[in-house]
Parts: sequence; structure tokens; C-alpha cells
Amino acid sequence: MSIARVPAQAEVHVSLRDLAVACGMTATRLERLIRLGLLEPEPDNSGRFSSATAARLRRMLRLRADLGVNFTGAAIIVDLMERLERLDAELARLRGQGWT
Repeated sequence: MSIARVPAQAEVHVSLRDLAVACGMTATRLERLIRLGLLEPEPDNSGRFSSATAARLRRMLRLRADLGVNFTGAAIIVDLMERLERLDAELARLRGQGWT
């Protein structure tokens, strides 16, 4: 049985205002998170945000709502969660190559 490759999805980018609306916050608050370095727009100075950044913000908002974590703490937690996900993926890849 062969597995057909699914074409990669095109990366979705949204504006600051669209991201703020989608996450139920004001553009001013989102701009503050950017100034604090907790979120980053795309590096091409387009002022747009990737779907990965949108997911990061959603995780931060969930931590804030569910656990009362402030935005700085939520950013640290999300950074650690993303790092664990990358390490898990690398470990799975290595196991697939017979390293463990």
C-alpha cells in the first residue's frame, strides 16, 4: 500500500486587526503584546501574522482564561510547550530510524 502525499497547505496570513477580532481582543492590546515581544509579526514588515502566531496567541489566551496566567507567563509556557513538541517530533523521527 502506498501513501499518497498531500500537497502542503499554503500558509495563511492575517492582519493585526483580523487577528485581534478572531481572538476577541482589541488591536491595541495585541499591539502591546507585540511591543512586549510576546508575539511577532512576519519578518517581511508586512504587518501580517502567520497561522502559527495565531495558534500561539490562542494558546496564551486559553492559559489566561483557564488558569489565570498573565500574558508573560503564558508566553513562557507556550514557548516550552512548542519546544517539547519539537523534541517529541525529533525523538519519534530518531526512533523511526532505529536510534533507540
